[in-house]
Amino acid sequence: MRTQMTWRTMLVGGRPASYGVAGNGPPVVFLHGWGLSHRTYRHGLERLVGRGVRVLAPALPGFGGTVPLPAEQFSLEGYADWVAAFLTELGVEEPVTLVGHSFGGGVALRTAHDHPDVVAQLVLVNSIGGSVWANRGELPVLLADRPIWDWGLHLAAHALSVRAFTRVVPVIAADAVPNFLLHPTTLWKVGRLARDANLAEELEELKQRGLPVVIVWGRDDSVLPWACAESLAVALGGPEVVTVPGNHSWLLADPRRFAEVITNVIGVAGDEETQAS
Repeated sequence: MRTQMTWRTMLVGGRPASYGVAGNGPPVVFLHGWGLSHRTYRHGLERLVGRGVRVLAPALPGFGGTVPLPAEQFSLEGYADWVAAFLTELGVEEPVTLVGHSFGGGVALRTAHDHPDVVAQLVLVNSIGGSVWANRGELPVLLADRPIWDWGLHLAAHALSVRAFTRVVPVIAADAVPNFLLHPTTLWKVGRLARDANLAEELEELKQRGLPVVIVWGRDDSVLPWACAESLAVALGGPEVVTVPGNHSWLLADPRRFAEVITNVIGVAGDEETQAS
């Protein structure tokens, strides 16, 4: 029987924060993508728990029951500081494996940069951070120049695929709709933050530090196309890149594969519970 996540609430910086936790072993912290929450990924995270790790999955500020950041702290730096404070509040003393999907990947990058003692290794899953959206001839088109409507068009196309419509949309809707109703302004602001993020200096410093980084990418992603992955890999100095079938939401469509891939890249062994699940 697969171990289930336990959902809890505590104060981080004096403000309510929601998070999930399960398992024992080396700590793996998962940061969710834009518009979603920690609960959206529960099926994959619960499979990962059986691989011999302790999974911690916070809802980032403004999502899933966690209070938004104050206006003066609203930035990737503010989100990174919040993640470090979250781990301190939980009493996590050892460096963690930090896994981030999409916007959560950008937060993970900034956390690793700003709080080097917190992160032992970094796993970026279809993550923001690469500066290039597309390559057209010899001139790359920067992600910051991508029209907002184009993001929405490709997100909709992913949602309307047969596999996504039956497996992913119900899961996403359960979290995205409440997030939109409760904090619509936050969703818009975070979307702009993700689109306009410039992490060139942070990526260069992480490359110089030699922090272990693995990039995991769904090959059919059109929300963050392959050019984004390539520019991210170049900026980090050529880390390991693992490609998988699927689009931007592949880890929601195939939670078993997600657990297997993350297990392999962080180097932990599965136990009999996971093998049998």
